[in-house]
Amino acid sequence: MHFKWNYEAPTSDQKKAAEELAAKLAISPILGGLLIRRGITTESAAKRFFRPQLNDLINPFLMKDMDVAVDRLNDAMGRKERIMVYGDYDVDGCTAVALVYKFLQQFYSNIDYYIPDRYDEGYGVSKKGIDFAKETGVKLIIILDCGIKAIDEIAYAKSLGIDFIICDHHVPDEVMPPAAAILNPKREDDTYPFKHLCGCGVGFKFMQAFAKNNGIPFSRLIPLLDFCAVSIAADIVPVEDENRILAFHGLKQLNQNPNIGIKAIIDICGLSGRDISMSDIVFKIGPRINASGRMENGKESVDLLIEKDYNLALQKAKHINEYNEQRKDIDKQMTEEANQIVAKLESQKHQSSIVLYDEDWKKGVIGIVASRLTEIYFRPTVVLTRDGEFATGSARSIAGFDVYSAIKSCRDMLVNFGGHTYAAGLTLRWNDITEFRRRFQRYVDEHIQPEQTEAILNIDAVIDFRDITRKLHSELKKFAPFGPGNQKPLFATLDVYDFGTSKVVGREQEHVKLELVDSKSNNVMNGIAFGQSGSARYIKSKRSFDIAYTIEDNVFKKGDVQLQIEDIRPTEAES
Repeated sequence: MHFKWNYEAPTSDQKKAAEELAAKLAISPILGGLLIRRGITTESAAKRFFRPQLNDLINPFLMKDMDVAVDRLNDAMGRKERIMVYGDYDVDGCTAVALVYKFLQQFYSNIDYYIPDRYDEGYGVSKKGIDFAKETGVKLIIILDCGIKAIDEIAYAKSLGIDFIICDHHVPDEVMPPAAAILNPKREDDTYPFKHLCGCGVGFKFMQAFAKNNGIPFSRLIPLLDFCAVSIAADIVPVEDENRILAFHGLKQLNQNPNIGIKAIIDICGLSGRDISMSDIVFKIGPRINASGRMENGKESVDLLIEKDYNLALQKAKHINEYNEQRKDIDKQMTEEANQIVAKLESQKHQSSIVLYDEDWKKGVIGIVASRLTEIYFRPTVVLTRDGEFATGSARSIAGFDVYSAIKSCRDMLVNFGGHTYAAGLTLRWNDITEFRRRFQRYVDEHIQPEQTEAILNIDAVIDFRDITRKLHSELKKFAPFGPGNQKPLFATLDVYDFGTSKVVGREQEHVKLELVDSKSNNVMNGIAFGQSGSARYIKSKRSFDIAYTIEDNVFKKGDVQLQIEDIRPTEAES
């Protein structure tokens, strides 16, 4: 892949501000520059950034309908009504259900949870789920990470005497369901200061408000913060403001005293004894929680997340790990098939979006395939499969492009749709796919910017190898947790050479293990360039090149650092 490097050298004013801020904080001017780039310009703001405080969480009662939701929950408990906690089958939904159920179960026993079957019931509120609630005497359903568009289903539940409290973060329509309360910071009439909570985050705010209203100490919520961290990482919401506080303390909980179910997943996927990061959640923990809902039923993941016995949790974790292995095989096969289709579709080669469909693709994996294609082709992508007379699908987007709005522009031909800026789901009639593709493409053509379809690396700072010290690396860790809105700092060093010992490694000789020296300091640095063996010949030619990289722990030499190299280009190339 050929990246375009995006780097703006700091102005003299920015350099001066960085140096002054660094001096006040006793950190490297390089890190002072990173803070300035993030809009953090004062000592107090930097200290809040480096040490997020739970006391700075926003008052949950600032969210529209929060008082109504708490009153309805209190009434349900006072009247000993049966309560169902209902959630989506992905990581966000499963962690949200686990958090709310585990918290409320400490104070109330007449409570159950429900995850719809992806293949039998589909996304969101199902009539089958409502009928089950009615049969089991449920009077109140707390729904998490979905429900904001379930107008007909919630009206049906209301006719059966069942109330809903919706905790969602997806974009609402103009008309909302007839629920008892709707908690969603994206409501147009909601003035809640932070709009980017995940579904689990909204559930946490509800429990925070419930605890506050009932005199329950906030400390009772802290053991559940690891669910928030997992959800924030897996749902790829901005790791800033309130999400940063929840993720920071959630990771702390995850590393020190995780819930038993999460501990079992950690042990199964080889993370034991390591300092777990947001990246570990994205690539290791999240996919395993997701796998159950993708392959069978997401309820198995909630069963695991709320398990109190470690040995039983370990058995359940092994089971969903098997689902994850099956998921990986199907994912790989479908991605290869999709790539072949893209290669054959001359009509889509030069278009700004991709819409693919296949009757035999597995519904639970099409979202992953859409993500893969977006990463490969840098175009908004919709992947569809058949479900009777309908096509059901997932959409994923590229940086800065609102795929939800693109799908919404076709709403008159959609049976159902929902989502947010970078990910959405949709259902339409199978026979309407060709027309949908045409209209979706037209919207993308009219709204996408040329630079959005390029693979861009945003360089934070250009440094020399002599700047890379253990102290710098230690201080860089204070910028965590990383994610959208606070990406891991990306550095560049120019005019570097192979020290003479770099080599191609990996089962298929696809990676390059590097030992490099730069022209200014003669310091030797170790690095790894995953999937970049195509650059090996140039590296060994003794010509100079530039590298873009993040600074990581060397897993083989404790205390040492190594560079994870994102791109290699000849020094002559222009920025």
